[in-house]
Amino acid sequence: MRADRTHSTMTSRSQKGECFVYMTLPGATEPITVGRYELTANRTGVPLGRFVYGRRYLARSDAVEIDPIALKLGQQIYQTTLLKGVFGALRDAGPDYWGRLIIERYHKRLQLSELEYLVNSADDRAGALDFGTGPQPPAPRRHFNKTLDLAKLQKIADDILADKKVLKGDEFQQAKKLLLINTAMGGARPKAVVEDKDGLWIAKFNRPVADKWNNARVERTMLLLAKACGITVADSKLTAVGGRDVLLLKRFDREKARGGYYRCRMISALTLLRADEGEQGKWSYIALAEELRRVCAESRKASAELFRRMCFNALISNLDDHPRNHAIIAKEREWKLSPAYDLTPSSPVGIDHRDLAMACGNMGRYANAQNLLSQCNRFLLERDEAEAIVSEMTTNVEKSWRKVARRQGVSEADCEAISGAFVYPGFSYVLQAV
Repeated sequence: MRADRTHSTMTSRSQKGECFVYMTLPGATEPITVGRYELTANRTGVPLGRFVYGRRYLARSDAVEIDPIALKLGQQIYQTTLLKGVFGALRDAGPDYWGRLIIERYHKRLQLSELEYLVNSADDRAGALDFGTGPQPPAPRRHFNKTLDLAKLQKIADDILADKKVLKGDEFQQAKKLLLINTAMGGARPKAVVEDKDGLWIAKFNRPVADKWNNARVERTMLLLAKACGITVADSKLTAVGGRDVLLLKRFDREKARGGYYRCRMISALTLLRADEGEQGKWSYIALAEELRRVCAESRKASAELFRRMCFNALISNLDDHPRNHAIIAKEREWKLSPAYDLTPSSPVGIDHRDLAMACGNMGRYANAQNLLSQCNRFLLERDEAEAIVSEMTTNVEKSWRKVARRQGVSEADCEAISGAFVYPGFSYVLQAV
């Protein structure tokens, strides 16, 4: 398997489930071909993915790996049956739930193959990868929705959420533009990538019926609250469109450059943990901290930052802190923890026990201070350091969340709706020794 085959050979093979993988290297704005991916099935019918780096790519002095663990630079053929045969680093560059919904509506099909999702998603996906059926990558489109287009984009998002069956005329063209949304930043919420003089932003729209509160203002509040707790977060701002609020998140995997954008490689914590989306038993902050120590240049800094994020999620009852909502990025060769994103509170009924999505201590996923501290050494923190962090963050969140929310325009009614999320009683319970 070589990545530098002829176009005719690749065309015939693409029908069997193959594509080329392209990447924009550090300091560049144009993609190059780095390898070839094949999706078949093994003898028992389980989807099997294979990837091989191209020889020409490996010969480059500036070649970098796609994944620092599962797809290191080398001449071997890599294989996987996880994630329906899609390597985690490739899946991270594919569309999320909302992106898949857009692609399905655009192609008028309820479900596509995993390879089709990869190939049909936009070239402005998360990270530095792209996919295609030709041996040479197409030129970047470099056409982005402008922030002035937000009203049109919001209308299309509303139509899609309402399960509108047919999109015609201008709506159809806008739906095609909505393909520029395939980033891992932000989960399943309706969104689009927009551009202004400062660069690229992800516009996250409120859902007029489904949202229990003004999600745009509440999420903006959580980002500012997290920043006040010593956590690195994605830049954000609010704007109003047609009387409704939209949250704009700055793309931290893009940097504006002359004639284009520099792109950061990006992989999710799910990929780092080598887990499938249904394998919650492998979802663990502790295991993730150890992986960060393996791959991040500043491992002590990254581990301590992850500990703070774990604590913050427990303090705001962000129970949707799954591994896709954590990532590492690489602007140059070295990897680091990405800024935090998708921080949203929930307000469950239980006041004694709430579970995070990922294991956080000896008591599993229990969002409890003592449980968070039980494995602090795995985050390269001494016990007294960790206790000071938990105490400081608890006080900060408890005393300031409402003030920060009101400053961001969160209504009093919405503040009451989310009030049960913050420092719930069970967080401070004293547990028996395990």
